[in-house]
Amino acid sequence: MRHTVLKLFLVLALVSVSCRAFGQYDRDVFYYRGRQALADGKYAASIENFNILASLDTTDHLTYFFRGIAKYNLGDIRGARKDFNTTVRLNPVFTSGYHYRAITESQFGEYDKALEDYDTAIMLRPGYEGIYYSRGVTYFLAQQFDKALEDFDWYIRRQPKDPSAYLNRGACHLFLSDTTMALKDYDKAIELDRYEPEGYIRRGKLYAARGADSLALRDMDKAVELDTTNTLAYFNRALLLFEMHDFRRAMADLDKVLAYEPGNALTLYNRSLISAQLGDYESALSDMDRVININPRNVLAYFNRASFFIEMERWRDALEDYDMAIELYPDFAKAYQNRSYVESMLGMTRESRQDYETARRKVQEYRDANASAEGSFADTTRKYSSLLALDADFAKKDFDDELLQHRDIDIKLKPLYRFVLSREKGNASYALTRRYENALIDKFMDDLPVPVSVSDRDTTLYAAGYSQSSGALSSVGTLDEARTAFLKALDDVSSRRYSNAMEQYGQAVDAEKHDRYEKMYDAFYLMNRAVLRADMIDFIASMESNVQTLSMDDKGAARARVKDQVTRTYDYSEAIADMEESARIFGDSPYVHYDLGNLYCLSSRLVESIGSYTEAIRLYPAMGDAYYNRGLVQIYLKDKEKGCIDLSVAGELGVAEAYGVIKKYCVEEND
Repeated sequence: MRHTVLKLFLVLALVSVSCRAFGQYDRDVFYYRGRQALADGKYAASIENFNILASLDTTDHLTYFFRGIAKYNLGDIRGARKDFNTTVRLNPVFTSGYHYRAITESQFGEYDKALEDYDTAIMLRPGYEGIYYSRGVTYFLAQQFDKALEDFDWYIRRQPKDPSAYLNRGACHLFLSDTTMALKDYDKAIELDRYEPEGYIRRGKLYAARGADSLALRDMDKAVELDTTNTLAYFNRALLLFEMHDFRRAMADLDKVLAYEPGNALTLYNRSLISAQLGDYESALSDMDRVININPRNVLAYFNRASFFIEMERWRDALEDYDMAIELYPDFAKAYQNRSYVESMLGMTRESRQDYETARRKVQEYRDANASAEGSFADTTRKYSSLLALDADFAKKDFDDELLQHRDIDIKLKPLYRFVLSREKGNASYALTRRYENALIDKFMDDLPVPVSVSDRDTTLYAAGYSQSSGALSSVGTLDEARTAFLKALDDVSSRRYSNAMEQYGQAVDAEKHDRYEKMYDAFYLMNRAVLRADMIDFIASMESNVQTLSMDDKGAARARVKDQVTRTYDYSEAIADMEESARIFGDSPYVHYDLGNLYCLSSRLVESIGSYTEAIRLYPAMGDAYYNRGLVQIYLKDKEKGCIDLSVAGELGVAEAYGVIKKYCVEEND
């Protein structure tokens, strides 16, 4: 229809109308590219195209719908829900808008809202099978297994060849304690798709629960055979082999998982326990140290590490770990009992007797409560050194903070902005790329005789392709002293002559200024000098293998006992002083405030860094890097909701790295 209208316009309309028709043609091109990228799994590219469409037309519900799908597939559930909200607001009878919004709501555990949206979608389109499938998943997540079963039954009657539906229905039967029907569904799923590992993994786990270890191992072996990179298959086979007392093969499977996912805390925890079983306490300690660094509030990690210390007769270390386990969970009777033993070994007779009595009292309270779930950690008969499965008791109520589901990764801030020598003068960027424009910055660059731009690239990357600029510097004789020194500094940086560059920046700052503009240009000289100072600190840090990164785990909780993880503190005060003076001279530059945010962050002034990023965003709302860095800092400060929203905006603005962080820290885990 759009193309028909376009052809009529091209034939009949005047020139001005033809221009508008050309705009329509552009929208069709971006729409096609966005849909094609979505189909090809190029989700970031799809978002870029739909961003342009959203800027051209804010009333097209499909633009936001497809962009929401792209965001969802990148793990940005918050951003997807925001787009689906817009979709149904623009088109209140669009079935898929309600359907997909319900899916995102269920990801956040907002099951009532999700079910309302499913009801609306079914009312609009009663015969659409996919809605019943999705609602079945939501009922399952809400632990309404009987209703989930009804939806999957309805779906399977109409789509009897979908193996995933049988897997889901089998899980419902399993939670309703009907293992016979669960096994029947898993058999059917495998019959329909013999090349999908998940069916074998699920059936293998069911066989293992029934004690049919040989059948379970056969299924796990088949899953690994079908996909040699499937970490879930290796993980579950390791649990099975451990129960079969084949510790060496279990260890090999966990090693395989960690080869693909080095920061998988659950696997590190289990490997630590197996190492201890084999008497290798140093390896066990190393793995458990990493688990605690990833999640400093992990009760069982401290409890089990204390037992390793006892075996090694490191009584003081064991005492500290039992102290921490009890601090995190004051009703942990077994921890009191074990701490009593450690205190007796240290000659702390009074403390030992007191802990022993506390343990006895809590055990009695546990028995009086008839082994209720709330008192389970008071049970001294339980074995807390067994391997944890993905759906372990450890994930029960009140222990969400201790879930072993996190990943141990360090995430770098997006780098500092600075003026750099460029290949071309001027900026031919397409208007829709949200290029920042500022009259003073543009005048400063336009008045220079060589191409200069503002960039966040590393200075070590500048050398390639800039040889032509060095020749151009010979013609700067007509410039004032400050700008001449500034250009020489840029040339020195591009050639990695950092000491010379620092001197030239100093000359630019100290040179006599004659008019208002020259005095304001000091802000740019100071900004670049501050960045160079920070870069030199980072260079020194990299030589010491101690690169400054924003660790998403609270390093303050790491034990001082780990002697091989020394972290130096670097002094960014001179760089900060330069950048603050730059902001005082020219406070309208988002780059200066962004850079200040980075420098404050690297100096552990995190609250101030958030303020600086916020100011940068106020001045330049499309500055994706500022949203990205602010999001990282907020997550680090445990304000995950705000941090994840910032990361979602950063991804929408083209910061591709945002989606990797979103997947690590912003995807809600559901049992």
